[in-house]
Amino acid sequence: MTTPKTTNPDVLPRGSEAVVASQSTSLARRLLAKPTAVFSIVVLLVLSLSAVFAPILAPGNPLQVNPAVRFSPPGGLHLFGTDNLGRDVFDMVLHGARTSLLVGFVVTLISMSIAIALGALSGFYRRVDVVLMRIVDGLMAFPGIVLATAAAGILGPSVTTVITSLTIVLIAPSLRVVRGQVLVVRELQMIEAARAVGVPTLRLFTRYVLPAVSSPILVQASFLFSAAVLGEAALSFIGVGIGPKDLSWGSALTESRNYISRAPWIVIFPGLALMLTILALNLLGDTLRDALDPRLARRR
Repeated sequence: MTTPKTTNPDVLPRGSEAVVASQSTSLARRLLAKPTAVFSIVVLLVLSLSAVFAPILAPGNPLQVNPAVRFSPPGGLHLFGTDNLGRDVFDMVLHGARTSLLVGFVVTLISMSIAIALGALSGFYRRVDVVLMRIVDGLMAFPGIVLATAAAGILGPSVTTVITSLTIVLIAPSLRVVRGQVLVVRELQMIEAARAVGVPTLRLFTRYVLPAVSSPILVQASFLFSAAVLGEAALSFIGVGIGPKDLSWGSALTESRNYISRAPWIVIFPGLALMLTILALNLLGDTLRDALDPRLARRR
């Protein structure tokens, strides 16, 4: 008498989920043990809280013109000084953070969500993989800034345009990363065992594959966030970014570039905020990568 084939999809997964949870806890410990990671997290937390509470910390209109105090140096009532129109640079930096970080967050969220979905399809279905990789190769054949500038120029300046343009550009490299991870993980013994007991493909990916590839995805997301923030600043700087009624670090730098010799503070403070954000995100990505692969860290 033969034994019926088991179709219980929970035979293997419980153990694999425990392993993933243990790896996540270990990763968090290794990450918090690194000073660069702690520095990055603190910087990003301070900047994020400043953006969220900007209306409280700087309740005035950041675009309000006051010619009587134009080019005032930092200090007194104007902590970061004023620009050529008498606008408070401190207010502009705080309120500009809301747009710059929002663009970075939304672009990262949309790009990674699409990349995860398409990467799963590409990793599990060969025919889909062939089509998607041809599209990705076509997108990556163009320099990212050129493609984003062309898309932004067609759509017109606005926050939505910047998000759309950067998402189009940044999906391709993210999709490659996710696809590569899925191709590796799907060959693991626990994944093959889950497929053997009849776990549906969708459940297989969401419950087993996605947790297994979540750490590399987090690394990619940190670099993606950095690229999106820098991309927004670049598009705004060349005049195809956000609209004139919106404010970001990139637009603040654009408007102040002609007065850098007369009032350098109007460039220094928005530029410093932009630099700290990108530095913190890149350092966080590097420390995440080292924590995930200690052998890579030892080779450096």
